[in-house]
Amino acid sequence: MEYYIADSAVFIMGAGLEPHRMITIPSVVNELKSNEASMRFELARESGARVEMPGEDFREAVLKIAKETRDCEELSATDVDILAKALEYKDNSVLLTDDYAVQNVARVMGIEVKPVAQKKIKDVLVWQKQCAGCRRYFDSGDVCPVCGSALRKRRKRKI
Repeated sequence: MEYYIADSAVFIMGAGLEPHRMITIPSVVNELKSNEASMRFELARESGARVEMPGEDFREAVLKIAKETRDCEELSATDVDILAKALEYKDNSVLLTDDYAVQNVARVMGIEVKPVAQKKIKDVLVWQKQCAGCRRYFDSGDVCPVCGSALRKRRKRKI
């Protein structure tokens, strides 16, 4: 059976899916602020949707790939957990998310992704940081260690 690994966008946007095939994580439930999204989640849960914690070894694998693509600064703990859960069910699941950083990491990991309301990413990208002042490039950070200006995210290359 194919499962849907559901990010918060599924409940916020109200994607009409089969709830008995849906799996999400506890931190996604905590992100649901509106009454409508919470009600959609509760209805899905009553119809068979499951809430599961991801395994720690899957989280570590996600963080390793996110560091390689340099998406780790963009991913929240919830994003890492939802990717870890999708990796756990990799061979028989589809990750439902609109988050581009999540999609980028998922594609590198070979996880099938389907957006909820946004367009799907076209290319897998590796990111770097560029100083707004001296224009030097760095792998991470928010402030240039050379001149103190802000670092901005720039595309390094496509994979």
